[in-house]
Amino acid sequence: MEVHQNYINGAWAEAAERAPNINPSNVSDVVGEYARANETQVRAAIAAARAAFPGWSRGSIQARADLLDKVGNEIMARKEELGILLSREEGKTKPEGIGEAMRAGYLFKFFAGEVVRQAGELLPSVRPGIKVEITREPVGVVGIITPWNFPIAIPAWKIAPALAYGNCVVFKPADLVPGCAWALADIIARAGIPAGVFNLVMGRGSVVGEILSNASEVDAISFTGSAAVGRRVAQNCAARLAKVQLEMGGKNPQVVLDDADLDTAINVSIQSAFFSTGQRCTAASRLIVTAGIHDRFVSALTSKLKTLKVDDALKDGTDIGPVVDPQQLKQNLHYIELGRNEGAKLAAGGGRLTRSTDGYYLEPALFTETTPQMTINRDEIFGPVASVIRVRDYEEALAVANDTPYGLSSGIATTSLKYAEHFKRNSAAGMVMVNLPTAGVDYHVPFGGRKGSSYGPREQGRYAVEFYTTVKTAYVNA
Repeated sequence: MEVHQNYINGAWAEAAERAPNINPSNVSDVVGEYARANETQVRAAIAAARAAFPGWSRGSIQARADLLDKVGNEIMARKEELGILLSREEGKTKPEGIGEAMRAGYLFKFFAGEVVRQAGELLPSVRPGIKVEITREPVGVVGIITPWNFPIAIPAWKIAPALAYGNCVVFKPADLVPGCAWALADIIARAGIPAGVFNLVMGRGSVVGEILSNASEVDAISFTGSAAVGRRVAQNCAARLAKVQLEMGGKNPQVVLDDADLDTAINVSIQSAFFSTGQRCTAASRLIVTAGIHDRFVSALTSKLKTLKVDDALKDGTDIGPVVDPQQLKQNLHYIELGRNEGAKLAAGGGRLTRSTDGYYLEPALFTETTPQMTINRDEIFGPVASVIRVRDYEEALAVANDTPYGLSSGIATTSLKYAEHFKRNSAAGMVMVNLPTAGVDYHVPFGGRKGSSYGPREQGRYAVEFYTTVKTAYVNA
């Protein structure tokens, strides 16, 4: 089987170590063999990026814009192929995989436009005859570390702005899903990126991630992943005063009020909690429901769950694919058992499923009769597991929704303008959804949260400039 190599300083670099990429829908299907970088290769990639930075950062912005647009166009042209690859290696359904590939294409095309939309300020000084110029310059070499749950969209929303604003990149994808990352690197390479400007180093976080976050030649790190690893990355960067941006998940609430349209409430809850197998940092695993609608909501949600098809991600009609790997499946089953032991009622699902192929299939699990302090309502489970918390009224719902160390996304189902407006203002989350799923955001607007969910400037949209550039103030005596 062909080994997919790392991309360093404009060339594909062989590595002694490799690992198979396994399809979670069918564990006998090996997507491919992918190289794992060693320390020497990681440091070579960093050195290449450092050497390429002066030419790339000061070169033609039109050439930079054209390159990013070319990348976006190829992703869009190959969206079905890339979406199938994504579904095959990560377990999203085929429509979700294609949708994520399209989003990656749009991200590159958006930031192609941002290249030529960069602006500064020209101000008069308080001293006569002097003018003040305020401009933005690229940070330098950016290390990008991405998770397994969005294997092409999250790399795109980090790599595209990093390159757009003149930085050079060393990219480490999740070791579990290197396929889309390699395909994206191949597209970038064939688009004509100058040697060293973009580098792909696949491999273990304990090797590649540690070196990137500690290397003095890396000026900034953008990381998405677990809170525990994020804290370590932050500590490494803080020790050497490097810029750092972290996205670290959530325990997101979906509030359902008595006045909500029941169909809307069920739809947003199903999509928020269970689609993409619940493996989204924006997934809503806490369904906070007021007393007047609680019983009708639970009955309707339980019935709806029974109609969802859990199967191979690439099969037509599949609503929910497999869990990504055996470790994640084991973790999900552990929390389901823990919920039972803590006194929650398992109202639906929660069992292993067998299908025509051997995969990591799990019934979507719904707990009822839970309390806010149960472990299943505190920890991020990261699977198709949700729990219902009954509350008296809106005031208690808001208090419970905000009672979490995370603050990424939140949602409310209501027909009341009063409560919708109050919730938008008072929800302690970076993103708020009214009568919409908590998961699913546009590519041209800022993404990020508060508290333990995020650290540093926002990602995506025009707000990405805050992380990938630094401000310079120049005074000129005319």
